Amino acid sequence: MEATKTAQEARKNTRATIIKKTFPVLEMSCAACAVSVESMLKETAGVQDAGVNYANQSAWVAYDPAVTKPELLRQTVQSIGYDLVIEDEEEARRQQEASQQRRYETLKRQTIGASILAGIVVLLGMVVMELFPVNHTVLNWAMLLLSAPVVFGFGSQFFVNAYKQGRHGRANMDTLVALSTGIAFLFSTFNTIYPDYWTRQGLDAHVYFEASAVVIAFILLGKFLEERAKTNTGSAIRKLIGLQPKLVRVLVDGIEQDIPASQVTIGQTIVVRPGERVPVDGRVLNGQSFVDESMISGEPVAVGKQAGDRVFAGTVNQKGSFQFTAEQVGSQTVLAQIIRRVQEAQGSKAPIQKLVDRIAGVFVPVVLGIAVLTMIVWLIAGGDNAFSQGLLAAVTVLVIACPCALGLATPTAIMVGVGKGAENNILIKDAESLERGRQVTAVVLDKTGTITEGKPDVTDWFWAAQPAQITLYRSVLFSMEAQSEHPLAEAVVRSLSAQPIDRVPLSAFDSLTGQGITAVVNGERFWVGNKTAVTARGLVIPAQLNTQVDNWQSEAKTVIYFLNETHVLAALAIADRVKDTSRQAVATLQKQGITVHMLTGDNTYTAQAIARQVGITSVKSDVLPADKAEFIKQLQASGQIVAMVGDGINDAQALAQADLSIAMGRGSDIAIDVAQLTLITSDLTAVPRAFDLSRRTVQTIRQNLFWAFIYNLIGIPIAAGVLYPAFGFMLSPMIAGGAMALSSVSVVTNSLRLRSVIL
Repeated sequence: MEATKTAQEARKNTRATIIKKTFPVLEMSCAACAVSVESMLKETAGVQDAGVNYANQSAWVAYDPAVTKPELLRQTVQSIGYDLVIEDEEEARRQQEASQQRRYETLKRQTIGASILAGIVVLLGMVVMELFPVNHTVLNWAMLLLSAPVVFGFGSQFFVNAYKQGRHGRANMDTLVALSTGIAFLFSTFNTIYPDYWTRQGLDAHVYFEASAVVIAFILLGKFLEERAKTNTGSAIRKLIGLQPKLVRVLVDGIEQDIPASQVTIGQTIVVRPGERVPVDGRVLNGQSFVDESMISGEPVAVGKQAGDRVFAGTVNQKGSFQFTAEQVGSQTVLAQIIRRVQEAQGSKAPIQKLVDRIAGVFVPVVLGIAVLTMIVWLIAGGDNAFSQGLLAAVTVLVIACPCALGLATPTAIMVGVGKGAENNILIKDAESLERGRQVTAVVLDKTGTITEGKPDVTDWFWAAQPAQITLYRSVLFSMEAQSEHPLAEAVVRSLSAQPIDRVPLSAFDSLTGQGITAVVNGERFWVGNKTAVTARGLVIPAQLNTQVDNWQSEAKTVIYFLNETHVLAALAIADRVKDTSRQAVATLQKQGITVHMLTGDNTYTAQAIARQVGITSVKSDVLPADKAEFIKQLQASGQIVAMVGDGINDAQALAQADLSIAMGRGSDIAIDVAQLTLITSDLTAVPRAFDLSRRTVQTIRQNLFWAFIYNLIGIPIAAGVLYPAFGFMLSPMIAGGAMALSSVSVVTNSLRLRSVIL
């Protein structure tokens, strides 16, 4: 009460700043464990909300630091038998990896040991006892001595965890295992020590040592296989983390020194040699090279780097060496943000998972109730062997009902799906976004930067000058446009720079409002500008060039003229090129049954020309940002589930309105925090691939839930004995244990199939 009161006062007196952190959780063994940890965290004073992901063994907590601290959260989790790693990110990851490795090795040893001893017990109980005339009492004692280490040695974790849960009035899978195997073992021990108790009543003193030992062995085997399979679901994260170099070569007083990447500070000078990865984000100080940035931009062609250019952590230096200044380090680099986003998405919960969590939370108490009911029914209507049969049935119910597979069904599919997306340059913000993608019925595309390159480029040239003079005129045009600040001038300079060219000295350079630019070269005046510049000089455009210009303009291209005082020397067409894959992306979306719309603030002429090139029939031009959002509202009002694809900043209003927002990002321009899906590539085909991934992931989740439920739905009634009256069939606890283990392995294996799909 005192703590609660303190928390309330703190909220009143302090403007709480809720922070959200993710912590690795250790020692969780089933979905019910995750439910227990989550509910304990949520009940902690100062915690606003919390979520636990069993598949990746982590918990996110939104808490008020004025009320609680990570140390208190850790104590809360430790009180029910688990642990929370609260150290810094690198240390937390190291501890979690070490813990997982230890758990894997321990499970391996326990599984081998339990399997050997359980196998001997089965051999004694089901072969030797049946086929050879040996003393049963001796065999029973032998089986007791051999199964005790299996149940209470290799399987001690189940009893310890069940006790810790019980102290807080909770139950989980360990409770089921401890109860089932413990009861079977104690019952068998009683029959071994006091067999006369049953024989005096005319009954056989059956023992079930083999059942308790084999159940433990099977469950350990299932956990061992599950642990091994789970390590593969996080492979995407490990690949991303592997892109970060461990050591960095920095310059200190002119001397190169290797230091850990975690010790690099902003402002340090870093040396990168050919073949090495760039360790942090920064700006090139000196040197030249080509850098493969495909892991961030998705572009396959290496990018040239020189002084002043930005470089990003994880990219690969191909040729040449350079030095750069560190500007973003640690968690601030673009790569770290991508890793964090993938981790958060893998740890988030899809809407379907919330339903599964509620089921998992009540599943164990319900199963305990069914087991008790089974025992009671058998005692009432079970006949001569009512107690032993009822006990066996109750034990089998407890064994087969473990909800482990249920807890793995959704998170493992989400983890693999999000990782698969990251491998295909699709960053998914959360599981809900991944699940929603399959529901999209309409896609609204921005034009510039989404369908087109977003960067004007020279597409066509026409020289009216004499061939012998063209080289000189190219140099003049290049020198003039290099002086201009007009956006289209950059395209001209870039186009001319593709081939060797010399600058020429300019004089009397001037900008003519509404016309273009002019300059004098070696006493001759030149102009670069629009048609007004031509007519203002009183010049006539040659008929052949005029025809060509008409063709360009019909394709919505902007035409620039280059002239001197007497002639039009050249004309060139500039356009924002349609990306090579845009038409294919639109066609694929349409094949998926999705209606594609294009919205642009550009004029109707250009918009229609672009739409024709990519096969879009629904076009709206001259629209403002608010008009885009209104258009999406209208689509939604007509029942459409709308995805908006834009650059994440200019289309923010429309992105916010859409049911699913998708940002096209490239390199430093990645709008990671803007959209629900970010495509770290300029390739628009990533959009239909993202929807395809969504469909396959949800399909996998449904398959997983089938595999998780089918064993329980079929197994629990059979385990309780519903077939016994008609067929005399009782399910063995050993088979129940095998089925339970197989259920978990089926779910994880099915999720891993997502890794091999081709999007």
